[in-house]
Amino acid sequence: MSSEEPAAPAKGDTDDDGMSWWYRWICKIAAVMGGISCAVAGVWNCVTVNPLNIAGGVWMVLTACVLFLCEVPFCCQFVEFANAVAARADRLKPWQKALLYCGMALFPIVLKASFTTLFGNAIAFATGVLYGLASLGKKGDAVSYARLQHQKQADEEKQVGMTDVAEL
Repeated sequence: MSSEEPAAPAKGDTDDDGMSWWYRWICKIAAVMGGISCAVAGVWNCVTVNPLNIAGGVWMVLTACVLFLCEVPFCCQFVEFANAVAARADRLKPWQKALLYCGMALFPIVLKASFTTLFGNAIAFATGVLYGLASLGKKGDAVSYARLQHQKQADEEKQVGMTDVAEL
């Protein structure tokens, strides 16, 4: 008898949320780029006298901080709670992240629509869209689609046959 443990089953290329590793990396890269664009545009937006622009700029910087804390906590290694926030954000479903990121990106635009707020939040909004697309799931294969269509056609023929019998 061997005291070795059995080998773990192959994990494949997806985790429990159904996202593949390369799509997860695309989402993280988009989050980093969105955080950078929000931070730069937010600081630029604060250089004004208009209070709505200042509020939008502060919100954009806050959005950048949330994106960095949730997606790439190693960028915030001197913040004590960064790993706890990232661990909690990893447990969120993709549609929850999509709602959070899109909502945070839309708020400054609703507050004061300008060139800076539109382009500063565009990549952060795109990150939310990527997570939203991930929540839709994978596309089915052609074989299962053909079976589904065949079954649907058989069900329709059965219904037509039953209505023909009922008319007699």
